[in-house]
Amino acid sequence: MADNFDMIVIGAGPGGYVAAIRGAQLGLKVAIIERENLGGICLNWGCIPTKALLRSAEVFHLMHRAKEFGLKADGLDFDLDAVVKRSRGVSKQLSSGIGHLMKKNKVTVVMGEAKLAGKGKVVVDGKELTAKNIVLATGARARTLPGLEADGDLVWTYRHALEPKRMPKKLLVIGSGAIGIEFASFFNTMGADTTVVEVMDRVLPVEDAEISAFAKKAFEKQGMKILEKTTVKKLEKANGRVTAHLEAGGKTTTQEFDTVISAVGIVGNVEGLGLEELGVKIERTHVLVDEYCRTGVEGLYAIGDIAGAPWLAHKASHEGVMVAELIAGQHAHPIKPGTIAGCTYCSPQVASVGLTEARAKEAGYEVRVGKFPFIGNGKAIALGEAEGFVKTVFDAKTGELLGAHMIGAEVTELIQGYVIGRTLETTEEDLMNTVFPHPTLSEMMHESVLDAYGRAIHF
Repeated sequence: MADNFDMIVIGAGPGGYVAAIRGAQLGLKVAIIERENLGGICLNWGCIPTKALLRSAEVFHLMHRAKEFGLKADGLDFDLDAVVKRSRGVSKQLSSGIGHLMKKNKVTVVMGEAKLAGKGKVVVDGKELTAKNIVLATGARARTLPGLEADGDLVWTYRHALEPKRMPKKLLVIGSGAIGIEFASFFNTMGADTTVVEVMDRVLPVEDAEISAFAKKAFEKQGMKILEKTTVKKLEKANGRVTAHLEAGGKTTTQEFDTVISAVGIVGNVEGLGLEELGVKIERTHVLVDEYCRTGVEGLYAIGDIAGAPWLAHKASHEGVMVAELIAGQHAHPIKPGTIAGCTYCSPQVASVGLTEARAKEAGYEVRVGKFPFIGNGKAIALGEAEGFVKTVFDAKTGELLGAHMIGAEVTELIQGYVIGRTLETTEEDLMNTVFPHPTLSEMMHESVLDAYGRAIHF
């Protein structure tokens, strides 16, 4: 006899486990299937452990700056194994917490490999489960390019980089998106001679052009080498070294490294699920869905990374809530991509929401742009973090906040203020009339808005 549920979730990452909890809260009988770790890539091999590593690098960097703050710190060093152990411990703690949440919400957890065996049927290691509604939340994995395959020794993926067996001396990072630049920032701060290669014309290519330009200068000031409009054609391994063949401007040169991290994007985990047999449409390794994450097959939904960009944990979680509410018969609101913030936890941090200045103009908007530098903010100077700026983009005709872009200390925390503004469809008048507390970094958000309308006070 098959076990029957109202909703089966395949994948227990930040999309899947949140969908399961919300479904259970709404009175649904829910099962969740996971082949590896509760919490998925995010908690175990992505968002959380990388932030733990980056925090160690941040503290190490501040220790070297002790003299600036009137402090003394001699004989500075680090224990890489201990840094990694702390990172893994943070992940383990949170993964265990997900298990507790499943029990608390009476969600049935099934560990194993899932496959769709027909409409409303899932088989896990020979056992059949049935449900009127099935939610695919299988996530994604690192993309592998021919000639750049990881071996875990000389060439790493993000998973190898999270548990490094040694500290790289000369490191090549392929790709300057969030994953690549975060690892570059960590290892560079810890002492690796770091080179970043980006095929596009600038680092952090999805960000506003001014943010990318500022980031490049900051990274180079820290000792990183940034190679833009450059392609890694192949990697040759010999005698514990990797020779990278780099092509730029029609010319190919070679450089030697002891470690390479490949961060050239992700591919959706769509294989082996039985999707094609059910008629699910897949494009570029991602399941095609509508705004409510419906696949076109009745009762089958797809959320998170498997459903396409933006590939962000918080997007997956909100899609999980939306789908659970739809299944439970509630009135659900579709996710608006323009109100989802992107955060990169390099040093300096980068955060953004909405349209860049260039994309706003391409979309036909007449824009008003405001900017405010960290050097004009009292809290930033007191923190010793005076590098960075905040940029806001408005529709000149309506005052709508079209986008916000930030680089500097703690901007990944600050960006949520603008996210709320976008969600509430705020105008420049609302933001200018909001009282921001002093002394805080958030005052720069206010000043940037004021600057867009010629009213900045402190710059």
